[in-house]
Amino acid sequence: MLSLTETIEIAAVVTGAVYGVLLARRHGMDFVGVFSVSFMTAFGGGTLRDVLLDRHPLFWIRFEHYPVLVFIVCAITSLIRRTPGWLHKSLNLPDALGLGLFSVAGTQAALDCGTSGFVAIIFGVITGTFGGVIGDIVCNEIPSLFRPHTPLYATCAFTGGLVYVTAIGLQVPAEVASAVSISMIVLLRLIALKWNICLPGM
Repeated sequence: MLSLTETIEIAAVVTGAVYGVLLARRHGMDFVGVFSVSFMTAFGGGTLRDVLLDRHPLFWIRFEHYPVLVFIVCAITSLIRRTPGWLHKSLNLPDALGLGLFSVAGTQAALDCGTSGFVAIIFGVITGTFGGVIGDIVCNEIPSLFRPHTPLYATCAFTGGLVYVTAIGLQVPAEVASAVSISMIVLLRLIALKWNICLPGM
């Protein structure tokens, strides 16, 4: 029986892989490139989290079916010779889903390691955002996290993590806290993208 954290991580890995596939195919990469970018977007943030928390083996090594899932996603999409143009324009949805899922999974993992609530939220932000950062760098793009006038990104992850930690502190069932936090992150991210809501400049 899968734990709640594992269930969220599996969903996050799949959405992260889908985002990586779309990102790589937008740049015309072959299967090796697609798999590499998908692997990095799916596991980059969680790997950094595990290294900083000294969690060994890394989560995608401990659960060896995670890389297999990424490979399957890439293999299936490689059978589609030409990705519809509208699908490339839909990067926002897997991006927002991956942000929400990974952020909550990262926050929970940090809490399980005994960190304080605030530190756990930071780890949630790292887990949710750095896979995309690595994917953008490999695709020779300025990471969206660091672009000026970028719609709210890390802020969404932080807000969702804060809601999750607060809910857990109030003894709200983890399943409910996770669902509410993930939904909030996804909704905030999509709203920020639609209306181009950004933090004010310094």
